Amino acid sequence: MRVGKSESATVIPDTMKAARVSDYGDDAAKVLTIEEGVKVPTLEDTPPAEFKDSMLIKVLSVALAPGDVRVMSGKTRELQGPPGGPPYTPGGDVCGIVVQVPEDEKCRFRVGQRVAARFLNKPMGALGEYALVSMSVCDVVPDDSISSNEAAALVSSATVAVILADRIKKGDRVLIFGAGGGVGSHLCQLARLRGASFVAGVARDTQRLLEKPLCCDQAIDYTATDPFSIQTFKDDPFDVIVDLSCGNFPKIVASKSKSKKSIIKSASKGGRYYTTNPDKPVFELHSWYGAMKVFLFPALWRAIYSRSIYRYSLPSYSYVFALPETSDIVTRTLNLANEGELQASIDPQAPFPFTTEGLRDAFKLQGSYHAKGKVVISVSEE
Repeated sequence: MRVGKSESATVIPDTMKAARVSDYGDDAAKVLTIEEGVKVPTLEDTPPAEFKDSMLIKVLSVALAPGDVRVMSGKTRELQGPPGGPPYTPGGDVCGIVVQVPEDEKCRFRVGQRVAARFLNKPMGALGEYALVSMSVCDVVPDDSISSNEAAALVSSATVAVILADRIKKGDRVLIFGAGGGVGSHLCQLARLRGASFVAGVARDTQRLLEKPLCCDQAIDYTATDPFSIQTFKDDPFDVIVDLSCGNFPKIVASKSKSKKSIIKSASKGGRYYTTNPDKPVFELHSWYGAMKVFLFPALWRAIYSRSIYRYSLPSYSYVFALPETSDIVTRTLNLANEGELQASIDPQAPFPFTTEGLRDAFKLQGSYHAKGKVVISVSEE
């Protein structure tokens, strides 16, 4: 028996079609398939991601993120894996139609609304015809102005870009590593909106960075040119570097130790370095202590010494990682898109179909670290 409110015309089946990861592994072709007859979750169930305040949606679109590939690989199974291990349904950032809400007068959602929700705790459970989402990190998608594919992309990575953009000041010169990816494609737009005087992007597809909607002032192909060697950057250093790739802070430290001119201002002159990643893109975590060695200890030490003993030679270091467990950032992001100030950036190969082949192609592209914007899977029509 289902607990909660649903419209009488809304028929919620007992089973559904869903993506299933049969075992841990890096190769989606070996572990990822579409299965029929998967149980539709109910409000009585504990979500795979173990959050509270659930509601049930009919899934329309899902956007992948690095965490989806990482969880599937099993490299962080003890911390991010599904309870009890595989099989499980992947996917966490989603757009869909509300089909059932809790019997609570304070519930702000109603059946029939189209909503977008990002994952909470663990990125899993969304790549099925129905999914439980957390109401605390969810909001209604404005009608017509934003497609379901766009909404999933926005709630996935544009929310991170909004938080990063809040740290950019009017007149800042900004350099973005990983400018062509999911977060970077949205941050390029938002940096200009925040009043940056100059935005340079680093990615392989430089032409895309220069075109709308990213509109970078300068684009650098890192396979052809080392951004740290560009003389004009040394002559007029950046106020902000946002590192969405990996491992660029050690290069800044190395240039200091060799007494080379830096492409970013020191902390004493307002220079700031922000990153969302550890130094290596692929890592394994099997304990909380292991996680602290990768994420906490290096970031804390760098934040301290860049603001104290090396403040006259290094930019201040900040690791920007956690999203708030509230819907505020989702609301802000959707409003920016609705007002035409932010455009969802989706890889040209997307949306991928909700088939076994489509899912495998989507996960392969996500795992390549070379997607041009967000990797989105279209699950169903409204």
